[in-house]
Amino acid sequence: MPSVNTRRIGALHVSVAGIGCNNFGRRVDAEGTAKVVHAALDAGINFFDTADTYGGTKSEEFLAAALGRKRKDVFIATKFGSEIDENRKGARPEYVKAAAEDSLRRLRTDRIDLYQLHKPDPTVPIADTLGALDELVKEGKVREIGCSNFTVEMLHEADLAVKRRSARFVSVQNEYSLLHRAPERDMLPECAARDMAFLPYFPLANGLLTGKYRKGETAPPGSRIASGWNEKLLTEETLTKVENLIAFAEQRGHTLLELAFSWLHSRAAVASIIAGATNPGQVRANAAAVEWAIPESDLEEISRLSSSPREY
Repeated sequence: MPSVNTRRIGALHVSVAGIGCNNFGRRVDAEGTAKVVHAALDAGINFFDTADTYGGTKSEEFLAAALGRKRKDVFIATKFGSEIDENRKGARPEYVKAAAEDSLRRLRTDRIDLYQLHKPDPTVPIADTLGALDELVKEGKVREIGCSNFTVEMLHEADLAVKRRSARFVSVQNEYSLLHRAPERDMLPECAARDMAFLPYFPLANGLLTGKYRKGETAPPGSRIASGWNEKLLTEETLTKVENLIAFAEQRGHTLLELAFSWLHSRAAVASIIAGATNPGQVRANAAAVEWAIPESDLEEISRLSSSPREY
């Protein structure tokens, strides 16, 4: 495996470019998953982020089959809490343990490197959920625990609920990109203060930061937005920002994709950029995209071009 830059999630040292596995079992079949995973390994990527709900539970299975004996060389993050069916959802302690066992079986492994609560469960005290996660850590079935879609206030509540010498969240996974900068207001400073890793999902803003959606042009056939999925993202304001960012990157000999990844890489709290991929070419492009060390003066200009953070 090639030598690559790594950053820390608790005790895990993960590649700065990771793979989001939400396409496995949904847009990519088992054979396609194997091609993506093998390309990632060849590029030095050692971090794969999935969830029990991805691909109708097939993502974990396809990832395990693709990794095979390479499992020992990588870090696997998965999630629980989103609804699989009426009986499999939420963060009740008994379900946390059952969900972990199911993921361990689908992943064909004896441990989950990073186990994440996919979304808050307001019906369950966070102390109860943390207690179940701590037991999994003490049993050796989970190495580190994290959360997703949390607010700073929720992190504070969780921190207060952690018992002495018990596992605590080492990471938070929220949406963050050049076109969605809300985490800068409070979450990134909070992560820095707590020495927590931040994992940005939708780092390419649902494809808007790949350069395939251009102002005044029809969305490419077969793209998710062209099919009507989140078409509301194609606003005049957003597409103007995209055009300005494309021009900025091209003036410096780079692509918009490279700008999107390298800008996230410049954020110290960001541990790994977990972009999804449906083919090996995308994997190789994503892995190479973090290599641009953007000068501080350019970061200020990028901030201006992508200002006015907005919720999608």
